[in-house]
Amino acid sequence: MANLFKTSNPALQEKAFETTVTQVGEETMTVSGTMNKFLFMLALMLASAVFTWNLAYKGAPLGGWVAGGAIGGFITALIIIFKQSWAPYLAPAYGLLEGLFLGAISAMFNAAMANVAPYFVMQAVLLTFGVALAMYVLYATGVIKVTQQFRMIVFAATGGIALFYLAAVVLHWFHIDIPFIHQSTTAGIVFSLIVVAIAALNLVMDFDMIFTGARMGAPKYMEWYGAFGLMVTIIWLYLEILRLLAKVYSRR
Repeated sequence: MANLFKTSNPALQEKAFETTVTQVGEETMTVSGTMNKFLFMLALMLASAVFTWNLAYKGAPLGGWVAGGAIGGFITALIIIFKQSWAPYLAPAYGLLEGLFLGAISAMFNAAMANVAPYFVMQAVLLTFGVALAMYVLYATGVIKVTQQFRMIVFAATGGIALFYLAAVVLHWFHIDIPFIHQSTTAGIVFSLIVVAIAALNLVMDFDMIFTGARMGAPKYMEWYGAFGLMVTIIWLYLEILRLLAKVYSRR
């Protein structure tokens, strides 16, 4: 079982499930229960995103909402990762906090792209859910099989992207920018396409973790934990699609 739960999503790591198998007679995690909780978190996230989106169009400053949502969501996520049993209480808060951040960021992107792509954000939202649904179908039908080799490739690719982004942040402190991360060159678009593809493959890993956790009889609260982990990847995918579309439309 040592490699059964390998995933590049820190919220759905091996130990999170291995150390939480229930005793006989206890209520256990189910796939449907996890998905229902994910949908509930999604509804909370959309509600808070609409709130900050509306603030943007009333001319309210968004800096505090962006920082508060991002930092609050990050801290909440860290607590959930290290204390899985708190997920039923903190996962909804994570959804709300990330919604505040995403609503503000989306409004900023939308304002910047209004002249060339008035439905820019809606396209990003639809593409995100379209990719997520496609990945679920590919996993559920067995077209994509989560083998050990698949896990290793996705894990390595995701780790490489994380290190690359970290290096870009450090270099930016010294006024050195890596052009294709933000610029709408051909190399920049190809880079974003690769990142979107890797984020999409992480969804397959997340689905596999949820199904495996349910099969192994993880405790009921792990439904919230699994929903939280899936939400983390969905948010990453949306932000990368947002960045990709911005690059594409900027070339017009």
